[in-house]
Amino acid sequence: MLKDHYGNPISTSSFKAQSSYDRAVHLFLGANYGAVEAFSDAAAEDPDFALAHAGKARALMMTGDMPAAKATLTQAQSCAGQSSHREKAHINLFALLLSGKAAEARGAVWEHVRDYPRDALAAQLCSNVFGLIGFSGKVGREAELLAYTTSLRPHYGDDWWMMSMHALSLCETGQTDASLTLMEASLTLNNRNANASHFKAHAQYEAGATEDGRAYLSNWIKDYDDRGVLHGHLSWHVALWALQQGDEAAMWEAVDSRIGPGGAKGLPINVLTDTAAILYRAELAGFEVPTTRWTSLSDYAARCFPETGQSFADLHAALSHAMAGEGDRLAYVADTAKGFAGDLIKPMAAAWGQIARSDWTGALHNLVPVMAQTERLGGSRAQRDLLELSYANVLMKLGKTDEAQRSLSTRRPVLADAPPLAITP
Repeated sequence: MLKDHYGNPISTSSFKAQSSYDRAVHLFLGANYGAVEAFSDAAAEDPDFALAHAGKARALMMTGDMPAAKATLTQAQSCAGQSSHREKAHINLFALLLSGKAAEARGAVWEHVRDYPRDALAAQLCSNVFGLIGFSGKVGREAELLAYTTSLRPHYGDDWWMMSMHALSLCETGQTDASLTLMEASLTLNNRNANASHFKAHAQYEAGATEDGRAYLSNWIKDYDDRGVLHGHLSWHVALWALQQGDEAAMWEAVDSRIGPGGAKGLPINVLTDTAAILYRAELAGFEVPTTRWTSLSDYAARCFPETGQSFADLHAALSHAMAGEGDRLAYVADTAKGFAGDLIKPMAAAWGQIARSDWTGALHNLVPVMAQTERLGGSRAQRDLLELSYANVLMKLGKTDEAQRSLSTRRPVLADAPPLAITP
């Protein structure tokens, strides 16, 4: 029996299928375009190679084509009869994810990697801030993510993918220097690892390295296929730094051509959350944001996320509806909020509506309980700075300047010295 790149036996006797499968996994773990096609090549070489179909299904999930992903996973299940126990368990993890059983899938991944720690495509499900741990809605999920990658790290040695995953865990738990060191080692091994370039941007953001970060990422992204899953989000990081440097023209160019609806080619959740965040952070910084931008984004949110359940998306959909003046849409999000942090969406929806109406007292009332557990909403620290800055802004609108300064200094020191706010504490 042949083995994959990570040493796992695979149920195919085709060297060409093995080679295409390894190439596909490499592309997928590096967040590069072409994984769907490479998994397809592996399946074409050996139509009974169940993992090739399963890998394609996972790659299709990351393009947002869920009907095709489900159909392809069915193919994987239909030809898995002669597959090993690991392979069947591997396929079952994707089935749990596709059926919406996120909590069950998260537990199953933990169990799976204890037996098969180098099953990278399975392990990937719980890595990253957008994985099953990141979107668990649990208090302490950043610490859990660190525990997860720490437990896997010894099994991978000098593997560029695992280095980048662990480096992010370090970054999100405040270990910025260690994160940057490990990220550089990952990029030395594979400079086209988009996950590593992304996480390096996070570490540079946490270090306050605005000029260096913007220069690095602006250069790196030039050679990154704009169909890659992270292209729009990497552009968001560049735009965020442009905003912090007061480069309004560059920020809007990125929003219109690479981040927002009509420009980005990425997943709807990234298009919505990144656009909403940059629009409101631009307003907080004193830039004029035409209502038409919010109206367009509200329409996009209503079309792509008509029902609640993905709390991170719901948070940003509610912001978009509030700023667009779409009261009925905002009320629907608040009334139907469910999902991993659904209990926090109702007060956040109320707060966004009150902010849009300049009801700063009401907004503060609803923000306070949310600020105690923002990590439950999902996203990175950089993404949740939307809430930190919104909270500080509300305090300053109420004349509580000292309290705003204390909040930033204790919760997000990297923002405290020069917060990107029109009114500074």
